[in-house]
Amino acid sequence: MGTIVVFGGRSEIGVATAVRLAAGKRVVLAARRPDDLAAETAALTAAGAAEVVTVGFDADDVAAHGDLVASLFADYGPIETAVVAFGILGDAARAETDVAHALQIAHTDYYAQISVITVLANAFRAQGSGTIIVFSSVAGVRVRRANYVYGSTKAGLDGFASGLADALHGSGVHLLLTRPGFVIGNMTRELMAAGTTPAPMSVTADQVADAVVTAYRKGRGEVWIPGRLRPVFFGMRLLPRAIWRRLPR
Repeated sequence: MGTIVVFGGRSEIGVATAVRLAAGKRVVLAARRPDDLAAETAALTAAGAAEVVTVGFDADDVAAHGDLVASLFADYGPIETAVVAFGILGDAARAETDVAHALQIAHTDYYAQISVITVLANAFRAQGSGTIIVFSSVAGVRVRRANYVYGSTKAGLDGFASGLADALHGSGVHLLLTRPGFVIGNMTRELMAAGTTPAPMSVTADQVADAVVTAYRKGRGEVWIPGRLRPVFFGMRLLPRAIWRRLPR
């Protein structure tokens, strides 16, 4: 029985992705408050998971990542897929002046991601197989004035994951880098309640999960969601800075 691990076991997108891969598999949900994952466990069970296990995981406690991943591979290996789906959006306006908040976003969305993904890459190399699914964002393709702290973490993560994918080539380990656009869901609910309108070509968590799983099953190395964002952002990279900084989104 293969195992899928979701780091960020309460993540809407992470769980939706696991639901589509769960049939006949063991799914491990790693999250804070592992005893409070009844809804996620029920969804995976309904999707045909052979077993659902919950474990404690604090993304910001980077010192604990190595031991946690080692225990997961020892107890539930071989592991087929690790879905790295944790992160915070933060308050963009606050992050411009509040150093502590800006660093909190950077720590969770970039520093902690590097920690978890590097430890996973080492474990998968030792195993000789497996896939890491990493969630970047179009926000990191060209960072916008409106959310530059969050966007900068995605830009860094995107570059890190791209380089790691090349480093893993030939090892038997695969990395799938995903770049969704604005996602309408739990993470952006407060933002929209405050008056933010969804960006053009926005997607839902289910649409992201569908695209990710399709790319995963095809063995692709990256996926834009929706796909038509790729040529759009190719053009956006060429916009003069004077125009770019005035764009509202």
